[in-house]
This record gives sequence, structure tokens and C-alpha cells, in this order.
Amino acid sequence: MARVKTNVARRKRVKKVLKRAKGQWGDRSKQYLQAKRSLLHSDVYAYRDRKKRKIEFRQLWIARLNAGARAAGITYSKFINGLKKAKVTLNRKMLAELAVNEPKAFQKLLEIAKG
Repeated sequence: MARVKTNVARRKRVKKVLKRAKGQWGDRSKQYLQAKRSLLHSDVYAYRDRKKRKIEFRQLWIARLNAGARAAGITYSKFINGLKKAKVTLNRKMLAELAVNEPKAFQKLLEIAKG
């Protein structure tokens, strides 16, 4: 049996890992084993936080809507309930965008929700 050398394959694998680990602190960006371990953890965080980002943005939109609604003397839950009864089908992202950038349009929505 012939011995198999892994020069090319190994170098390619190491370079790929070290390139991904560029910018990390200390030996994590220089030593293959440290870099590989670090990247495994970072992939876990990236996967988890892709899910978490959606939750955090929804919380932000709700906070903005609540602030905008309370400025007009109505709570967030009554505002959303009023919109549902009036059959207004705007999602929280768009409502929050209106609250921040289009105050006049948001005031009209508040009147609709109150009435």
C-alpha cells in the first residue's frame, strides 16, 4: 500500500479556516486548532442570533408603536385591537415605520383605532 500525503488538501483546509477566523483576537486567528474551535462556536452564535434578531426587531417595533400610541393617549393593545376591528392589515414593522417617519399618517391610524 502506498502512503497518501495530504499536503495540498491540508494546506487548503487550513487556509480556508484561518481566512474565516481573520480579525479574531490572539491565537484564534493564527493557530489552526484555536481558529477551528472558535469558528465552531461562532457558527452556533450566528445560527442562534439569526433567530433572535427577528424577536428583537419585533420588540423594537412594539416599543415604538407603544410610545407613539401613548403620546396620543391610547395604549398599544387598544391601538392594535382597534386596527384589527377596523380591518387595517398593516404589520408592526410598517406601523412602526409610519410612527417614526410619517407622523401625520400615524395620527390618522390612531383616529381609526380609537373610532
